Amino acid sequence: MPGENIIHVAIVDDDDEIRNGLCWLLNHSDGFACESNYRNCAELLRGVDENTPDVILMDIGLPGKSGIECVLKIKEYFPRVEVLMVTVYTEDDKVFQSIRNGAVGYILKNISPEKLLEAIKEAYRGGAPMSPEVARKVIGYFQGGDDGSWTASLSQRELEVLQGLVDGFSYKSIAERLFISAHTVRFHIHNIYEKLHVRTRAELVARAVKNKLK
Repeated sequence: MPGENIIHVAIVDDDDEIRNGLCWLLNHSDGFACESNYRNCAELLRGVDENTPDVILMDIGLPGKSGIECVLKIKEYFPRVEVLMVTVYTEDDKVFQSIRNGAVGYILKNISPEKLLEAIKEAYRGGAPMSPEVARKVIGYFQGGDDGSWTASLSQRELEVLQGLVDGFSYKSIAERLFISAHTVRFHIHNIYEKLHVRTRAELVARAVKNKLK
């Protein structure tokens, strides 16, 4: 069980050398313990119930389920466990999908041991550690405005439904405003989620406001 003064960390990486090296670093650093490590998501999901860590260091390029998919599973069953992506990938889609799935931070494998330990501490304390390259991408994403491309795939009716959601109307109210059935509203919202790659109303509205739809 996690101790009061020790941050218990699990590692998920299919590279034995990296996994063993990280475990050695943690076990030889004050305030840290690596008591479990796994080669893939399936092993993690089997083992984490018996040995639940405070923080998981998650690679992306895993055999079977990717690390990004694995984050979603971990947060579903163990919402209090913080997941920190440690990877070589800097592509925007991998960064943002990891964060959407519940990762609290995203750092690159070329990070120094000292900064890695600090990132783990930050994640454990409720922060969102990111490598500078990744932080710039995230800042750029939230600073950007809508150039019309974000909603380009939506039909006019879908845009009207989306505007209703942003304005805070219920499905029933949107249906009454647009003179359509509530079932049709749900159908349009399903299509909007699919086209804009979001899973919840909160995420959809947040992105819409960020892109200056309102």
